[in-house]
Amino acid sequence: MNKIIATRLLTLLFMAITIFPTNAQKKKREKVSFEQSPRQTLVYDNIAYLPVIRSVQYYPIGKENQLPVYNLGSSDQLQLTFDDLRGDVRNYYFGIEHCDKDWTPSRVNILDYVQGFNEDRIEDYSASKGTFQAYTRYSLKFPSANLKPKLAGNYILKVYEDADKQRLILSRRFYVLNNLVNITADIVPSLNVSKRLSNQKLNITLKTGLTIPNPQRDLSIVVMQNQRPDNLMTLQQPNFSGNNEFRYTHSETFDFEGNNEFRFVDLRSFRIASERIKNIQIDTTVHVRLYSDEDNSQDTYAATFDENGRFYLRNRDIDDQDTDGDYATVLFSLQTEQKIKGNIYLVGGFNSYLRQEENKLQYDDKTNLWEVSLRLKQGLYDYTYVWEDETGKVHSSTFSGSHFQTGNDYQILIYNRKIGTYWDELVGFGERSIHNRK
Repeated sequence: MNKIIATRLLTLLFMAITIFPTNAQKKKREKVSFEQSPRQTLVYDNIAYLPVIRSVQYYPIGKENQLPVYNLGSSDQLQLTFDDLRGDVRNYYFGIEHCDKDWTPSRVNILDYVQGFNEDRIEDYSASKGTFQAYTRYSLKFPSANLKPKLAGNYILKVYEDADKQRLILSRRFYVLNNLVNITADIVPSLNVSKRLSNQKLNITLKTGLTIPNPQRDLSIVVMQNQRPDNLMTLQQPNFSGNNEFRYTHSETFDFEGNNEFRFVDLRSFRIASERIKNIQIDTTVHVRLYSDEDNSQDTYAATFDENGRFYLRNRDIDDQDTDGDYATVLFSLQTEQKIKGNIYLVGGFNSYLRQEENKLQYDDKTNLWEVSLRLKQGLYDYTYVWEDETGKVHSSTFSGSHFQTGNDYQILIYNRKIGTYWDELVGFGERSIHNRK
């Protein structure tokens, strides 16, 4: 009898728990609610669509300073990382889109350039630890098990929220290479006498087994200086073609301003100020003021070490730069006697050289300085000032001068549009550097 009573009591207790969940169970089932990211219009460029998306990096794994180039069919991967300063955990997805050489959408069907599904979820994320600025660090490796490209060319990687492709968080350009062209390049002084001391000219030769009957129509070369999308040149007309060789050596082609070495700031520590830091203030957040930059446009060349515009997240205060690195509001200033009409911007790899309101300098009548404050994570940053005149033309050497001796990297991309096709394939990639010369 006692066993029967005990059995019935256990049954009633189980039913009570099932029908009337405890408060703890209710809390566990409640969904955390927060405002979704707004819908955005896709821009085919390296864009962070929200000001809370920071410290975006995209590079081949193990090659942090390289352009994001993936060799078609290889086991290599690219890695994308970014911080979300909202500090919560969101459902982020990513997909890709094939583009032509000029970064317009190609006419290729998605089934022809994607293997698997053209959507995957970002599963790797972690919260910041002990920082004034809370954030969540997200990371993905591409290609993933579910999403791989199967056609060479330019691509846009899109990250968006809740599988809604219009709730864009960021977009990043990358390149898929089917290497069929051998590239050699020489860097020489400009053949224009007035530019010999300031410019660097590239002479490029291509060799390939591809059949290209009309190189003026089907073959294109794009050359970037220091991975800068705002400083590139495109050419289709070779000086010589024959025996599967193409030469681009015309006196007026691929003639770049050498500019000057990048300015830099070491923000690896907020405890010990580096040489460029004037003072650090810490209360509820971190404020860093730098010494003013001078106008070097009239100075002779002086060799200094730089990273050719790149940035690296590093932390000397605590071991893990990914989640222990903190953010600071950093005040930059430029001192110049030049009368400026137009806008001055502070640009570098950290903001993809974009000219936006947040990195536009403002003139302070009290200090006679051009100033801008930027939100930056602990690390090493190269940067430069560019002037956008009243016509919209951008001048990269206005405050730095331009010198042939400047150390620069040049990225060379070769595109081919095969007969009977309607898209541009990336069939060659090379890099050529000129080192500091005294």
